[in-house]
Amino acid sequence: MKINRRLLLATAAVGLGLALWLVLTLALVWSTLEPSQRESMGALLAPRLALLGMSWGVALLLVASLLRLLYRRYVSAPARLLEATRVLLTATEPQSLRPNGTTETRALALAINELAAQRDHLRADMTQQVAQASLSVKQEKNRLAALMAELTQSVVVCNLDGRILLYNNRARLQLPQFSQARGLADGAGSIGIGRSIYAVFDRQLVVHALENIHRRLVRGAASPSTQFVTTTPSGQLLRVQMAPVRPGEIDASNVDAFTGFVLVLDNITRNFEQESLRDQLLHGLTEGSRSSLANMQAALDMLGYPDLEPAMHERFMGVLREELVAMSARITDLVQHSTLGLKTRWPLEEMLGTDLMTAAQRQIGNYCQRPVTLDTLDESLWLKVESFTLLQALTYLASRLVEEFEVKFLRLRLQAVGERAQLDLIWTGHAMSTETVMTWEMDAMRFGTESTPLTVRDVVERHGGEMWFERERIRHEAFFRFLLPVASAQEQLEAMQVMQIESRPEYFDFDLFQVTEEGRALDERALSDLSYTVFDTETTGLNPAEGDEIIQIGAARIVNKKILRQESFEQLVNPDRLISAASVQIHGITQDRVIGQPRIGEVLPAFHAFAQDTVLVAHNAAFDMKFLQLKEAATGLAFHQPVLDTLLLSAVVHPNQESHRLEAIAERFNITVLGRHTALGDAMVTAEVWLRLIPLLNAMGIYTLRQAREAAQKTYYARLKY
Repeated sequence: MKINRRLLLATAAVGLGLALWLVLTLALVWSTLEPSQRESMGALLAPRLALLGMSWGVALLLVASLLRLLYRRYVSAPARLLEATRVLLTATEPQSLRPNGTTETRALALAINELAAQRDHLRADMTQQVAQASLSVKQEKNRLAALMAELTQSVVVCNLDGRILLYNNRARLQLPQFSQARGLADGAGSIGIGRSIYAVFDRQLVVHALENIHRRLVRGAASPSTQFVTTTPSGQLLRVQMAPVRPGEIDASNVDAFTGFVLVLDNITRNFEQESLRDQLLHGLTEGSRSSLANMQAALDMLGYPDLEPAMHERFMGVLREELVAMSARITDLVQHSTLGLKTRWPLEEMLGTDLMTAAQRQIGNYCQRPVTLDTLDESLWLKVESFTLLQALTYLASRLVEEFEVKFLRLRLQAVGERAQLDLIWTGHAMSTETVMTWEMDAMRFGTESTPLTVRDVVERHGGEMWFERERIRHEAFFRFLLPVASAQEQLEAMQVMQIESRPEYFDFDLFQVTEEGRALDERALSDLSYTVFDTETTGLNPAEGDEIIQIGAARIVNKKILRQESFEQLVNPDRLISAASVQIHGITQDRVIGQPRIGEVLPAFHAFAQDTVLVAHNAAFDMKFLQLKEAATGLAFHQPVLDTLLLSAVVHPNQESHRLEAIAERFNITVLGRHTALGDAMVTAEVWLRLIPLLNAMGIYTLRQAREAAQKTYYARLKY
């Protein structure tokens, strides 16, 4: 229990006073006695000195209790009211005080609540007026953010320091693949608001591109964008188009000024490989044909001699045949690759196979008025198809079956076979001739009075696939089989991630346009200007020095005074030891949840990258940092960032509060606690607490990181060691 120093000093002073009063009283009585009386009194009191001391102790205890009661009622309660009032002054949401203490203190609390209510009302009115005034700007801002978020190209907007201000969903998926900092927790740490784009691109390359833009602006170019091609650390080939972000108003004095730049990224690795292959084929064709033509010319010259022997004649004829066959093979090979390239260039979309089958079932059933059932569906299969024309082809074939063979019902089947997918349109009963199938395949597709110039074969060729007719005599069934391309593993992953996003994420912060690298000495920078990584760990126990290990790390970043909730870090860790039962009761992480998870040696590099260039913040940070420090030797990773502790800083701004536990602080700040005792949940609550503490620290004259660290070290809780 925390001992109040002022109360302790007051009790000691009263005890000393009582002792002096007792001694003086005895001395005064002693001075009035005769020698015989003094001797008798001495004999009388000497055996009872212990009783006098005990009486003094009891009196002191009663006085201390009374002092404590008075202190809590008349000193501590007003002090707590003062601290709570300061919280109320900085609160951004409506909040009220709890009346407590004397009648006068409770009345004062009620009066403060009334004032706070008036302020909240005025603030709400003002907020509404500001919102109405800025509605147009906000709509424009949201339209831009929505456009960027939904683009299928990777788009990143940076300020002149290379700090990311905006990125869209495609960039969120792609950039972690290009960076060397790929890691766990869904690649957290590779890209994020406020992070440096130079984790992906060479700084000098970007600087050179910015110089090109600057020169074009000076020359008065209408579209001063530039582009370059580069390789990423992961070996991908990127074509990057860069355009400047210019201030709203441009006059003659700042015609070349810009505040940031936009990067549009296009991964051309696959196209480059295809073009390289085509160039190789062309080179082989030209060089091989030149050689063949030379041999053929020589053979023809020899065949022109009238006295050529029959054997030699036949030999040179063989040379001509061989060279012609070789040239034909090279041309055929080139034609095949060129044809494949033309087919694969048709834009195809990634689509879940079950979605395509469900759409086909509905469309065929509606058009043909026949029941269609789904059979043998691989629900994990992703296709790369042009779904509109493929559904047209299936519907067209089904309608011909119904019209010409009176098929009663149909079935659809989809399964993966090797690197392709087999899609079957099945019916029972009549088979057909090869000629009929070819006719259906080559005819233009018609749907009632409407027609399309495309044929089934055109549709198949667009997919670079095949289609044929087969019959299963045993089952008395027949089917059309389509061989279709499947999406690559990466395309499947990206498509799934895109589908899992329910709404447009907050991937932008345009206010960072104002941030520059100037004055980035952290200790002297204002607390409100810094970027933070607020983190928490869950562990196997409470004794890091005795072998307890981390089993979960959760973290969130604060940039520009905003919590980036969608750039969080959360990762379970296999501790390679048992989790104590007492710890399981707290955080609920059982042994089976950490089995198979990565070990701390794999997780810490990812977390280290996530926390790069930020100040670390944690509640009771000494405990969490001890776990990280014990892993420095094993992993070679040290967290050299400054560390702030919300436990210590809460004690700085609220010295009269009895508790500085995270729940108690959250209650004081009216913060809703979600996911308590999960690493990410606690990190989020701590982040909210830290944002509320900053203005309170500022009100006490604590503005910079250095001042906050010095103030924290003077608190009682700074003595805690682990």
